[in-house]
Amino acid sequence: MALVVLCVPVSPGTSRLIWAFPRNFNIWVDKVVPRWILHMGTNLILDSDLCILHDQGLKIKQAVDPAYWQKACFLPTKSDALVVGFRTWLNKYAGSEVDWSGKYGQIDTLGLYWTHVVNCPSCNRAYKILKVLETVLQVLAFGLMGIAVATKQGMVSTNTRAGLVILATMSFAASRWLAHLVYSNFHYHDYNQSLRENEMIVILLRQLGLQV
Repeated sequence: MALVVLCVPVSPGTSRLIWAFPRNFNIWVDKVVPRWILHMGTNLILDSDLCILHDQGLKIKQAVDPAYWQKACFLPTKSDALVVGFRTWLNKYAGSEVDWSGKYGQIDTLGLYWTHVVNCPSCNRAYKILKVLETVLQVLAFGLMGIAVATKQGMVSTNTRAGLVILATMSFAASRWLAHLVYSNFHYHDYNQSLRENEMIVILLRQLGLQV
């Protein structure tokens, strides 16, 4: 198992993420489970990294002159060599910072729709389908409730009316649950460090084929 990640800066606070997860086990999962479902789990993991990296970047920028970034960072291991190399290169050829010339505004690091969904064919398609399904469930709920209310006493049995009301309630509840699912996975999922760490562990274990 390996995880390969490439980050390409494209604007202040924003990078294009290119990643691959090669492995020689459980490869059937990628062929059976829709990619957008896998992305739901992946985005939870990336959110934690995004928040941590964003906060650390602000702390480094506020604490020291960007040209002396090493005073705010402790990078003693061989695995830090690429970071040190990049920073050395940035200091030498870009004056320690990228000159964006004020062309970009504030970036919402957790705005999933504009940072991922609109650019991902699988998630974009799933988003549109789920939104249609949400609308259908709402229309069905109000339609069934309207029939139950409009039906005169005696035209249908009490059990039938009760069944219509129950179905309407279930349809409305399902539409609300689906709305929450869409919002939290395709628009914005607020970040909680301890909770997200537990979610990350569960997701990784499941992707590895382990029961949790």
